[in-house]
Amino acid sequence: MPQITTLFWDIGGVIMTNGWDSGSRRLAVETFHLDWEEFHDRHDLSFPAFDSGNISLNEYLNRTIFYRERPFTREEFTACMFAQSREYPEARAVLDALARKNKYLIGSINNEPFELNEFRIAEFDLRRDFQLFFSSCYLHTRKPEETIFRIALEVTQRRPQECVFIDDRPLNLENPRKLGMLPIHYQNPAQLRAELQNYGIEV
Repeated sequence: MPQITTLFWDIGGVIMTNGWDSGSRRLAVETFHLDWEEFHDRHDLSFPAFDSGNISLNEYLNRTIFYRERPFTREEFTACMFAQSREYPEARAVLDALARKNKYLIGSINNEPFELNEFRIAEFDLRRDFQLFFSSCYLHTRKPEETIFRIALEVTQRRPQECVFIDDRPLNLENPRKLGMLPIHYQNPAQLRAELQNYGIEV
């Protein structure tokens, strides 16, 4: 077993809710009495650029919501978007415990639009645990593409075999595995603790 030096984590679906997933979008559609099919079509066409940091939140909203007059404000809709973010305390406790050890380099590899990412980092004090954020909005590439994982390895100057990557989606684990990273398919905090222990990482 190689010595583990680095822990890369997904954020949404592991230590927090997803930032703007289908459940959050449906809630917003219901709250603001929008047409789901119309919004969904515009979202699908616009979200890859939004998630990759190639368009701003304002441009995303221009394309998906405010392309015509609405009886609510941009600020009200944005507040609804941001309010969907919640922390998963038990999973966050695992991350906190590992960060307090000061033994591992801890970074995120996460897909998130810029404004949501900045909000979540500040609102949930993610800097107390993460030293680096390899976020899609900063790197202009997203999981599951290999590029985002290669950038994380190259910037940190870590060998793949000394890096664990934790994600809740199996597809996002395929390229890290091919690169030689050690994957953990996150399902719940107890399972995460057990799989970390299998890699010699005590929580």
